[in-house]
Amino acid sequence: MVSRVQTEDFDLSAELAGLRKGRTDIGAIASFVGLVRGTAQGEAIDAMTLEHYPGMTEKALAEIEAQAHSRWSLQATLIVHRTGRLVPGDQIVLVAAASPHRGDAFAAAEFLMDFLKSRAPFWKKEGTRDGGRWVDARDSDAEALNRW
Repeated sequence: MVSRVQTEDFDLSAELAGLRKGRTDIGAIASFVGLVRGTAQGEAIDAMTLEHYPGMTEKALAEIEAQAHSRWSLQATLIVHRTGRLVPGDQIVLVAAASPHRGDAFAAAEFLMDFLKSRAPFWKKEGTRDGGRWVDARDSDAEALNRW
């Protein structure tokens, strides 16, 4: 289990290579990369600022990774979540799950992402030409998590 919160960008290829380095028991890696969109609610976004509570955030990420490992047959998981000011096209988050079989890898990666979208202690503020607005949790994100 590996999770990090950081301001700097990440290299998807290097992260996935590191996840499987020296492992021959992994048959599948499912990953998801979230990006900053250029629009939200029909309005142009100049930037997104992500904040978190250091210590609490890392603990929450470790707990959800442990839950994923208890539910599925996983060799490794990875969460990299960025904070700070990001602009459209920037990478925000990487979630990856490695397993002997694709079904567990896909399910675990989706579970991890659903948790991040609805329960992880991150706060997002969208910047527009009219100012900024904090992003509220969406009902659809909570509904996605409820299926688990």
